Order: sequence, then C-alpha cells, then structure tokens
Amino acid sequence: MDNRPIGVFDSGLGGLTVVRELLARLPGEDLVYFGDTGRVPYGTHSPETIARYAAQDSRFLQNHGVKFIVAACGTVSTTAPQVLAELPVPAMGVLEPAADAALAATKNGRIGVLGTSATVRSGAFDTYLKSKQPVEVFSQACPLFVSLVESGWIERDNEATVAVARRYLQPLREQGVDTVILGCTHFPLLTPVLSDILGEDVTLINSGAACAARCEELLREQDALCDRDREGVCQFYVSDRPQGFSAVADMFLGRRVEQDIHRVNLEDMDRV
Repeated sequence: MDNRPIGVFDSGLGGLTVVRELLARLPGEDLVYFGDTGRVPYGTHSPETIARYAAQDSRFLQNHGVKFIVAACGTVSTTAPQVLAELPVPAMGVLEPAADAALAATKNGRIGVLGTSATVRSGAFDTYLKSKQPVEVFSQACPLFVSLVESGWIERDNEATVAVARRYLQPLREQGVDTVILGCTHFPLLTPVLSDILGEDVTLINSGAACAARCEELLREQDALCDRDREGVCQFYVSDRPQGFSAVADMFLGRRVEQDIHRVNLEDMDRV
C-alpha cells in the first residue's frame, strides 16, 4: 500500500482526460496534475525542446513526492520516451496502452493514428504497432485539433470543427481503417465529431482511458495502490492563467473543478 500521489502532466488540458479516467478507476488516489498551459502545444516544437519540457515537468511532479508519473501527452510519449525511462520513479506514457488496445480491437489489420505533428513525425506508433503484429498503419497529423478542443469547439454541429475533421480524416477513410488511435489526450473530446465522420464501424481508441487502465494495472502489480478506505484529493497546477484553465477544465473532467488552481512561474520551471 502506498498513499503517495500519482503525478500526471501534459502540455495543456488534454491530460485531464487521463485524470478523469483515473478518478473513475481509483477514486481513493491522490493526484497532482501539471498542465503546461504557458507552452502548449508541445507538438510544434523540436524533439530537443520537447525532451527538456518533459524533464522539467517530471521533476516538478517529483518535488511533490509522487509515487508514479503519467505523461498524459502523446507528443512526449512518442518523441521523448527516454526522459520517462530515466526517471527515478516509475513512469509511463500513452503510446503503449493505446497501441495495445488498438491491436486488440482491429479486425482487418488497418489502423489509423491521429496525433500532433511531432507524434506523427516520430513514427513511434507505427514502429510499436508493427513490432507487435503485421498491421498496416496510417498516421495523420491534426495540428489544429488541440486549439479547437482548448477553445471548447467540440460540438458535433460546429461547422469549423467538422470541416477541419473531415479534411484530416479523409485519408484514413480512403485507406479503409477499422480502428483509429486518438494519439493525443485532447482528441477524445472530439469523439462525437470523429465518429460521425468515420462511421460506427470504426473503433476509436481513447488514449486517456487506455492509459488509466494500464496505470491501475501497474500500480496493482507493484502493490502501490492506496488505502481503499479514503477519498482522494486532486491538486492542479498550470504555467499560465489559472482562470483560463478553470473555464474549460470542467469540460475535460466531466465535473466541476472545486479545488484552487495554482500557477507555476515558467521562469522557475526553466531553472528546474
């Protein structure tokens, strides 16, 4: 038994989809969330910059005494996995859980991957999937999705969002994929829009849900789950205006954020 908190970080708000799933699965666990809202999105930066940000984010969480770190960021998971591997506490990203879920779901062996530009450039999903099964992988960068989601433009009748999604998804439709990995934790908020365009025969893999399930499994294996007879506490930290976070965090979590949102000075982060 280990009552220390689980640490979760992301470039912005998308990682809250992992927090949402963790709260549902492990309601007794304390959580510390850091959203690097002052430097979002990570997907447009170089691998070296992404690795530096990931290392800073991870050390911030370590300073809060976490027992486990979840990089709830597809860009970090695919572009800077070495940062997670070298941490002194157990850590994981979203790549392997989401990819494994896709391999279990596909029937025709044709898998699509939606991600940030950095995720697609890394080729990490393609490499991992093909190392496990002889599948065909079709990746599509969706750089505008993060901004659309963080702006709250997620309704299935939002003309701008639907138009952008149709443009991004057309190549996957033409390839006849039957499973699509939402390789960024922002993207599950667009599920209704994506499902309408891809059709009900295409399975969407929620990377946040897959990641939370794997986190629970690993903590159980390590005998590191918390005392069941307790109610978990969440702490939220951001690197930009807390008011902006509060305005849309409810949408990601599916519930009101009652806790105070704490701001971390980016200048201090640069010295971490």
